Amino acid sequence: MDVLIESTRSFEKDLGSLSEDEQTVAVKKINDCAKLFESQKADVYRQLYCLPLSSDLNGYESSLYTLRISQKLRIILAVDEDPIFGQVIFTLFRAVKHKDLDKAYQSVAESLYQELLHHNREAAQIL
Repeated sequence: MDVLIESTRSFEKDLGSLSEDEQTVAVKKINDCAKLFESQKADVYRQLYCLPLSSDLNGYESSLYTLRISQKLRIILAVDEDPIFGQVIFTLFRAVKHKDLDKAYQSVAESLYQELLHHNREAAQIL
């Protein structure tokens, strides 16, 4: 199974604002997870943490996770397994300080699931 790593502009900007040491540690940790995924997928998922979302996804599960890089640094990413194409895609959204994690996580979740959340709000208004 191929593992692809994609990054967003926000992630690249966040990464660029980190110290050189933090950048090196973050890139190494991400690459280590990607390498481990094929043979030790369960171990990789144990390193990831799924924060609860403030909004209902109508029964869908989020593929959005955080990865602890250091005591102060977290990566917000999505892991999407695509068995049809035999690949896993790690999409890197943000690299944030731990104190800013909840706000950044909710912001990424809202932008990712905007259409689904909008549909839920419309359905609630109809009822």
